[in-house]
Amino acid sequence: MAKINFQKLKELLPGLKKDFSLKNFTTFKIGGRAKYLFEAKSKEDLVKAISAAKTFKLPFFILGRGSNLLVSDRKFEGLVIKIANCKFQIADCRILAEAGVPLGKMVRISVENGLSGLEWAIGIPGTVGGAIWGNAGAFGNSMKNVVKEVEVLKIVDCRLQVVNLKNKDCKFGYRESIFKKRPNLIILSAILQLKKEKKSEIKRKIREYFNYRRKTQPLNFPSVGSVFKNPLGFSAAKLIEECGLKGKIVGGAKISEKHANFILNFRNGKAKDVLKLIRLVKQRVKKKFKISLKEEIQYLDFKK
Repeated sequence: MAKINFQKLKELLPGLKKDFSLKNFTTFKIGGRAKYLFEAKSKEDLVKAISAAKTFKLPFFILGRGSNLLVSDRKFEGLVIKIANCKFQIADCRILAEAGVPLGKMVRISVENGLSGLEWAIGIPGTVGGAIWGNAGAFGNSMKNVVKEVEVLKIVDCRLQVVNLKNKDCKFGYRESIFKKRPNLIILSAILQLKKEKKSEIKRKIREYFNYRRKTQPLNFPSVGSVFKNPLGFSAAKLIEECGLKGKIVGGAKISEKHANFILNFRNGKAKDVLKLIRLVKQRVKKKFKISLKEEIQYLDFKK
């Protein structure tokens, strides 16, 4: 990579940080440093940052709240763009939310306005954009059920174009979307279609879901939630448990005794520790059940 003039890049991106630790930008509390980090507080900031990365031929990565992400221990030699565009508007049963709005905030807003459809998202620490990207879901629901339209920044060569995708265009599947397959589509905002409901009923569902999470999931150590997708007809957690891997430790990372599909950073774990556990799980499950587990999580800067 050609040497970058930091001052010239900073002129384009005021507030740009250099040699910045990513550890505290992920729910795993794991990760190396980024050569550059820029916080995009608006759609215009995001467009500017991507344009600058293209101009300077810098690899870039869009970071939400890092809730479904394992960052490598090594330095990322590029630009990390931290999504921080958090505006939203409510009109009848619709919420227009920018990509950086925390999902938990969306749940609170929906309760306050008597809108149902996001109760299942209680306790999920991601952003609206990240949830759409991975079609986050729980308790039989997912983002697919509430997304009406997504505003997207489409990158074609060095051209940037804003387009709107309808729900069907997003090609939602189980923890899948078109955005996972086409990284040139950057989520800017979305219209969420909810429905009117009594606040008491919405709150009841939220309590029920939250209590279930608290009873069944390990919430006392940093993690990314479920690491693997559930194979059709199977529970990934059950398969891992039946391989005798609950409580398995590698370095500072451990497979939870409470929920085997959770890997915990319980003792200053490193990305390499987590990766070793992921590989071990996949090998053991494949050997015992002839099932290939696939990760839910995203990786940054790994040579796997």
